[in-house]
Amino acid sequence: MKLRAVEARVLSVAPWLLALSVIGHLVLVQFQVKMTMIDLLVYRNGSPHLWKGDLYEWRLEQYADVFPLPFTYPPFAAAIFTPMSWVPWEASRWIWQLICLGCLYYIVRTTLKLLKLDDPRRVMFWTALVLWIEPVRTTLNYGQINLVLCAILIGTLASARNWVSGAGVGFTAGIKLTPAISGLYFLVTKRWMAAVWSFVAFAAVYGIGWALSPSQSNKFWFELLGDASRVGPVGSAINQSMRGALSRTVGYDVKTGPIYLVAVLVAAALTWFAVSRTKDVLALIISVQMLGLLVSPISWSHHWVWMVPALLWLIYEGGHLLCKITAGLWVVLTGGYLVSFLLNAQPNIWDFPRPWYYALLGWGYPAAGMLTLVAIGLATRRKRDELLPGDEEAAHSEPSAVAG
Repeated sequence: MKLRAVEARVLSVAPWLLALSVIGHLVLVQFQVKMTMIDLLVYRNGSPHLWKGDLYEWRLEQYADVFPLPFTYPPFAAAIFTPMSWVPWEASRWIWQLICLGCLYYIVRTTLKLLKLDDPRRVMFWTALVLWIEPVRTTLNYGQINLVLCAILIGTLASARNWVSGAGVGFTAGIKLTPAISGLYFLVTKRWMAAVWSFVAFAAVYGIGWALSPSQSNKFWFELLGDASRVGPVGSAINQSMRGALSRTVGYDVKTGPIYLVAVLVAAALTWFAVSRTKDVLALIISVQMLGLLVSPISWSHHWVWMVPALLWLIYEGGHLLCKITAGLWVVLTGGYLVSFLLNAQPNIWDFPRPWYYALLGWGYPAAGMLTLVAIGLATRRKRDELLPGDEEAAHSEPSAVAG
């Protein structure tokens, strides 16, 4: 039976399915089942040190017998998270979880809206399902910020207003640098004013951080930025970037050497293949985010929440056999909690050598990310070739973003 037919049958119970998923998650929050929310602790407990002047010397000792976690974001992020330290820990846990659940719903809704499939029951159905895949689960378990950033980016990048799109990228990049890759979307779509607005927004955010603490701002941007070892172990299975996968394969950190640079060129070429022949807004957004996840020195498994929009695009818009294969691979990898299995199997988070089969499995997310780029390129080319000349001209004349 085709997936659409199965989906049509379950949509009738989508509200109940969503309710059960959310209740199940909130039960886990209540009883803290594997939900230390350690990253939220870093945000909450570390941010007040911005005002004490020792933000980047501070370490979280709780739950950190192997690696005491530092605060790794810019000063502006610490300023944003400071109010979280004003409320009790139990309250902040619940507030953050509810915010993240709302962002997940918004991500699914916006993705389906871009696919012109934003039926409320379909949104409920997919939100209920993706709530339990590994990148989303680990984001929620760690109390991470990924769903919030993804929601802001997908909402603003899809806007037809240049200032909205640019502000979204600049603002999120000022909180956590990795969203800066989204600026490539403006270059691909030739939205030059949006690119200008992103720079203005980022400069404003940087300026706020510098005004709050010049010394700590300078230390972050000019001393600590780019030091992957400070963020965590590059070779751990939880790092699903190409640098992490390559390092586990060869047995040492490849850093930014020739092996890594070749991998970056391959990822860039695949991204160009994906974006060069399409006006599909969602496909372009996904492609740029996949590139960022692949080439970043550190892409923890919970950073890969962008596979949620990617999965929905592959299922509904792909139209190519490779899209179905790639969607199935994402379901197996994230639904089967591959990275969690590899984390339990590795001797510790610091040793690079792995048995060959663990090193091979450690390519799970990067491989699926590269396949996603190839699938998007093939599917959009097929769709373009199938359009009649008049239809193609009409398709290219449509706005490159969703109004709002």
